[in-house]
Amino acid sequence: MSDDLNRQIFKEEAYDLLRELEGALLELEEAPGELDLINRIFRALHTIKGSGSMFGFEEIADFTHELETVFDKVRNGEAAVTPALCGLSLQARDQIRAMLDSEDDEGIEPDNREAILKELEEFLSGVSCDQEDAEGESEAAEGTDGVKQPAGANEYVIRVVPKGDAEVDVQAVESFFEELERIGELTVRSGHAETGAGWELFLVTDHARDGVEDIFFFLTADVEIDIAAQVAEAGPPPPEEAAVSEAEPTTFTEGDEGAGTDGVRRIGEILVESGDIRESDLHEALEEQEQSSPKRPIGQILAEKGKVGPEKVSQAVKMQDEAKRQDGHRKKQEALSSIRVAAEKLDYLVDLVGELVIVQAQITQVVSEKNDPAMTLLAEELERLSDELRDSTLGIRMLPIGTSFSKFRRLVRDLSADLGKKISLSTSGAETELDKTVIERLGDPLVHLLRNSIDHGIETPQEREAKGKPPQGNILLAAEHSGGEVLIRITDDGRGMSSEMIREKGIERGLIAKDAEMAEKDLLKLIFEPGFSTASEVTSVSGRGVGMDVVKRAIDSLRGLIDIDSKPDAGTTITIRLPLTLAIIDGLQVRVEDEYYVIPLSLVEECVELSRSDVDENESGQRILHLRGEIVPYVHIRDFFRVEGDNPPIEQIVITGAEGSRVGIVVDTVIGEHQTVIKSLGRVYKDVEGISGATIKGDGSIALILDIPSLVRRVIAESH
Repeated sequence: MSDDLNRQIFKEEAYDLLRELEGALLELEEAPGELDLINRIFRALHTIKGSGSMFGFEEIADFTHELETVFDKVRNGEAAVTPALCGLSLQARDQIRAMLDSEDDEGIEPDNREAILKELEEFLSGVSCDQEDAEGESEAAEGTDGVKQPAGANEYVIRVVPKGDAEVDVQAVESFFEELERIGELTVRSGHAETGAGWELFLVTDHARDGVEDIFFFLTADVEIDIAAQVAEAGPPPPEEAAVSEAEPTTFTEGDEGAGTDGVRRIGEILVESGDIRESDLHEALEEQEQSSPKRPIGQILAEKGKVGPEKVSQAVKMQDEAKRQDGHRKKQEALSSIRVAAEKLDYLVDLVGELVIVQAQITQVVSEKNDPAMTLLAEELERLSDELRDSTLGIRMLPIGTSFSKFRRLVRDLSADLGKKISLSTSGAETELDKTVIERLGDPLVHLLRNSIDHGIETPQEREAKGKPPQGNILLAAEHSGGEVLIRITDDGRGMSSEMIREKGIERGLIAKDAEMAEKDLLKLIFEPGFSTASEVTSVSGRGVGMDVVKRAIDSLRGLIDIDSKPDAGTTITIRLPLTLAIIDGLQVRVEDEYYVIPLSLVEECVELSRSDVDENESGQRILHLRGEIVPYVHIRDFFRVEGDNPPIEQIVITGAEGSRVGIVVDTVIGEHQTVIKSLGRVYKDVEGISGATIKGDGSIALILDIPSLVRRVIAESH
């Protein structure tokens, strides 16, 4: 049972790493020289390989090892990043995902796996041929023990020390020494059995310090690990080698002087801040580094130019090493302060909180009838605590929408290549948080909208150039908070849509009358009708409007709104407006006769009394309200749901805003705000027009939640 749990934990972590890997590969394709990205990719692969081997996923570990070897060559400057390599790596990533998804290799195509392995071997063979001359030169540096010393090797002193009086599993620690021997020449200067104070190791390798740290990633023994870039107990190097040997051991071959993705300052930045060099010196060194192949460390270049002494570079190296150690400790503490929780458990917790909110409302109602000051005080305190618990629990379910952005970048990359188009996807607002359930259910509609933009929105490079546009099209995927909602926009700079063409198609399909007068925004909304399409031909990918009714229904099921704005040759913007959560909302409770309803508070603009002098009917018989000089159509809930009884002398009308239109909802009485726990309706009632769900009131009775968007569409349709 423990093994099954560990394997499941590995799979969950591996899925996260594969998502990170895909995003890093797509970024690397656009910035091939970014060492931070290369290191991120290598670490992700190294973790998948190590964990996979540890938990019995040998096939995954072996396959991942081949891709890891490729990126080990890349980060050591022995191979270049090319679009072909990025494409092959993405295929390998998909293969690892497929192997994770399957059990006992079922459903895996061995031919596909072997084809990828063969291409990886061919890539490595090509690298080996390119390195043949360099390897021949380095053979002259072989030591008397027959071990070949890599050219420009790094030297590290590694100390592994038990924490306090902790007992350490000697075999567990020393098993990691075999990994060190695979990446270089290892000498064990002192061992735990001899000194009782840990191990001191001397390693000569062509790997950077980060690569050495990765070896100990899976070491669970209670020890502290110190990796020093200086060689202990060794005399100073010859003067002509000082700049190289003191600067080389630390990884500072990055392409800029800013802080890395881990927040640790780089060597050049440290030297500038300490006043040892000027910024102009650093920029010159960076330019020289970009032109060198393989890239040389910044410290080495600066020392060779006489801009800084070797001792200053060595001091900066020590400062960076210390900063990295502190940063690593901080990350470990952060990792220890967070836990992974199964989604099912979280959903159950939200359900329990919802039930608690209902009980709290019932208690509040009973207490209000008793008129007991002490009980009233306790009820108010309970209400405050339940509100905080609700907000905290819902906050746990909130995730940044950017977690799904990487798959969209992959979609744009692959589909644009298939269609022979040049398209870039930019994103903003990735940190915008949304309920995890909403994010999951939003995935398919966004994929469909992006496919439409790629296939029928963005033109071919030739067509764009003929219109005076740049050959590369652009799609922007943006998210932002707006009050209690989230706005998601998909904007492209493609050919756009013609309202006249949409009108013709609408008439042709009998959706609108020939002489119907419609605003441009209303015409554009016709693309959401079932089967509507403006495409001249059907493609295997999509058609602008084909299936858009499915997108509309999906957004409606999320209690969201979708709007579209498009201009010919200027592009299209689709805006999706969504609630933050689907579990608990703030609502406005209303009553008609003895029936209670809830209107989502985020859609309510104002409440006014319905005066007969303000009521009128237009030529089509639709009821309209004259509100401060504006004509607002309205729907009478008593008539819509056929509630028996007579209208009261004074009625209330709730003005709502949805889909860019204002519509009034006429009720008998507006009761007030209501914390609404959403309950889904049974299959018999789920398709009832005008109702999106139900909630339980404080007295245990049911109140129906009004589906305002569907009521708005009904009113708008009747007006035409």
